[in-house]
Amino acid sequence: MITIDDVERAARTIAGRVHRTPLDWSQTLGIWHKAELFQKTGAFKVRGALNKIAALTEEEKARGVATVSAGNAGQAVAWAAREAGVDALVVTWRTADALKVAAMRGYGATVDDSAEGPTTAFDRLHEVLEESGRTLVHPFDDPLVIAGQGTVGLEILEDGPVPDVVLAGAGGGGLISGIAVAVKARNPNARVIAVEPEGSDALRQALRAGKPVPVTPDTAADALTGPFAGANCLEICQTLGVESVVVSEDEMCEAFRWLYARTKMACELGAAVGTAAVLAGKVPVEQGQTVVSVVSGGNIGPKQAAAILAKA
Repeated sequence: MITIDDVERAARTIAGRVHRTPLDWSQTLGIWHKAELFQKTGAFKVRGALNKIAALTEEEKARGVATVSAGNAGQAVAWAAREAGVDALVVTWRTADALKVAAMRGYGATVDDSAEGPTTAFDRLHEVLEESGRTLVHPFDDPLVIAGQGTVGLEILEDGPVPDVVLAGAGGGGLISGIAVAVKARNPNARVIAVEPEGSDALRQALRAGKPVPVTPDTAADALTGPFAGANCLEICQTLGVESVVVSEDEMCEAFRWLYARTKMACELGAAVGTAAVLAGKVPVEQGQTVVSVVSGGNIGPKQAAAILAKA
């Protein structure tokens, strides 16, 4: 299991290469928003990708890297690999968001979109790794990736009051487990809460079962479509007492509209889940508590955004 030392080491590795995203106060809700949608490539994923690729040997760099992604991890790996002069291949699926796929290619990655969906994409990834000899940059379950994502938690601690509650979206669990390591090191009593769509709750099911459980994601929040929770992520969440709540599609859309109108953040549905949990009363904000909701990422397509806003 990674430690706070690993997260602090990751922070030094990626220092100066990522944006320090703002921590903004919402008077209306009485919570802070960590605006990670303003990160390079639009999401926190670049933190872990940079930390992992920085640790590769020269031989591994020469063979190139591969990942699997609905979009944000793929963009992050593509960008981080390009910065390091490393060839990248991203496995995605046929119905993946076209704008995110175009961005992966724009950052220089080769894209394999032959899989039918998230579950079969992981099968295709394993085939690609065997065929090519590339090094895997896991989208959520590599210790170096988790440590990189944990730097979000370090910034929250450094830029505002020590939080009592931190909420963040969870797909495979890399972000929430990294944040838990950072935040719990400073405040062991803090509640760290993973928020998932009702139709894509791999981490909640893993916490209940005590082991990763395969799920078939069914949600418009494509950034949170991990078909299973990572084993490393699960261990951290179990050890540190990470909690899990789920929100509905309607609750995510309402939070998206609220964030758009009240904070001017045009985020993805997956980035709105923490705020959705607060708005829906699933995580009550108690007087005197410091609550932080991580808003990541910002790669929503204009058609989807317009459709959600039109239903206000």
